[in-house]
Amino acid sequence: MNAAIAQHVLHALGQPGGLQSVQVRQLWTDHYRVNVLVGESAVTTRIAHSFFLVADKEGAIVGATPNITRQYEKAAE
Repeated sequence: MNAAIAQHVLHALGQPGGLQSVQVRQLWTDHYRVNVLVGESAVTTRIAHSFFLVADKEGAIVGATPNITRQYEKAAE
């Protein structure tokens, strides 16, 4: 489920340069906190984007705060 949510976030956002990881943490049923981490190394990693999400059973995003908008040209595959 976490991988599906991360994939949906990157598809909507695009893939930032220096992407390190996408952290997905379940807060309670259907509600998640997602952090998109970027940086050239472990020392320079920072949270570039952070969202509170509601996801369905397949990991598709039903709602997001703030709204996820395309920030980068390249979409994650």
